[in-house]
Amino acid sequence: MKYAGGCHCGKIAYEVEGEPKEATECNCSICRRRGHLLWFLPGEKLSLKTPESDMSYYSFNKHHIKHYFCPNCGCAPFGMGAGKDGKSMVAVNLRCLPDVDLAGIKINHFDGKSL
Repeated sequence: MKYAGGCHCGKIAYEVEGEPKEATECNCSICRRRGHLLWFLPGEKLSLKTPESDMSYYSFNKHHIKHYFCPNCGCAPFGMGAGKDGKSMVAVNLRCLPDVDLAGIKINHFDGKSL
């Protein structure tokens, strides 16, 4: 299944292919503050409709992940990085996919604060 996602104002738009069954709720400093529910997928499952140059990103700690956000509304719809195998991966914020019923998603808690 394909889902359309994006930021609040619509400046960032993308499609993601797959069926979210589970999400990760991390308690690290950025995820806790932003309230992310992250769905991890291979990078090729995300198709950007907005040029990357129209987005901003924030990277911290080891700088392995680019946490993208809209420079207009501040919404943070996804992050990009590499998995442990070195392959491209995305972490889609399920809260930015309006057609996903969050009540049906299993939430896995991750202790990112302790890393």
